[in-house]
Amino acid sequence: MRTLRPEPLTKAAFGPFGDVIEIDGAETRAINQGFARRFHDLAALDVATGGGRAILSIFRATRRPSPIAIDMLERHPLGSQAFFPLSPHDWLAVVAEGGRAPDLATLRCFRVRGDQGVNYAAGAWHFPVLTLAETQDFVVVDREGPGANLEEIAFAPGSVATIAAD
Repeated sequence: MRTLRPEPLTKAAFGPFGDVIEIDGAETRAINQGFARRFHDLAALDVATGGGRAILSIFRATRRPSPIAIDMLERHPLGSQAFFPLSPHDWLAVVAEGGRAPDLATLRCFRVRGDQGVNYAAGAWHFPVLTLAETQDFVVVDREGPGANLEEIAFAPGSVATIAAD
C-alpha cells in the first residue's frame, strides 16, 4: 500500500486529467459597464455527448477520517465534471491515468487551493471530492442525459493507497 503525499495543483501537472479552474493567467473582459471583470472560458466543459446537457449543482462534502483510504475510483465517460469551492478552504483531488481501468501506478493526489477548481475531463479516473474542512460546498457543473455516465471500480480494502491529510 502506498501513502500519497498531496502535491500542489498546477495546470501542467493536472493537464492529463482535465483543467485547473483559476483566474491566474485567464483572459479577462470588462463587462457590466466596466463595474465587473469576467475571467473568460476557464475550463473546457464537455457534456453534449449522446444528447447530454450541462447542469449546475451544489455538492456538500464532509471530511473523511484520516488517513483517507483510496478504495475506489470513478469516471464519467460521457462528460466532464467541474468542481469549484464556495469557501476558501484547500481540498484534495485524487486522479489516475487509464482507459477502461485506472492505472494505479499513476495515482496522484493534488492539494487544491481554496481559490482553485478542477474540471475532470470526460473519462478521467478520480476519487470523489475530498474536503479538508469539516464540511465544504462546491459548485459542480456536469452532464445530465441519457446513457451510462458513471463507472466505479472498487479495490480490496487496504490494497491501493492512503492519504495523510493533516
